[in-house]
Amino acid sequence: MQRTSVTPAPGASAADLIDARIAELNDWRGETFARLRQLIHEADPEVVETWKWRGTPVFEHAGILCTGEVYKQVVKLTFAKGAALPDPTGLFNASLDGNTRRAIDIREGEAIDAAALKALIQAAVALNTAKRR
Repeated sequence: MQRTSVTPAPGASAADLIDARIAELNDWRGETFARLRQLIHEADPEVVETWKWRGTPVFEHAGILCTGEVYKQVVKLTFAKGAALPDPTGLFNASLDGNTRRAIDIREGEAIDAAALKALIQAAVALNTAKRR
């Protein structure tokens, strides 16, 4: 995984670190990640951003929904419980062999199906909150 070189300021929030990471990329990957982040927040206004594992943005609601990773060739959203989520439009295109996680790899120039991504986020929230009841 490509780790960020952002050095956290004392007391910097996860949102600040993610903002800095996006700005640091300064290319299609930053634009893509910013758009994914926006869609995640639109799908779940209660989502909580965290910063874990020395530089991985994590989106949570009653547990991890997904992580956002940036590589040279792809921007990846990895859903912690993706194998348990409905994916009628086939957004998941990576990490398909495991029993738990699923991921979406987005390459330069690829369009994001906003409605399908929001539906996955909402399904992940529903799964996380159902298990807490």
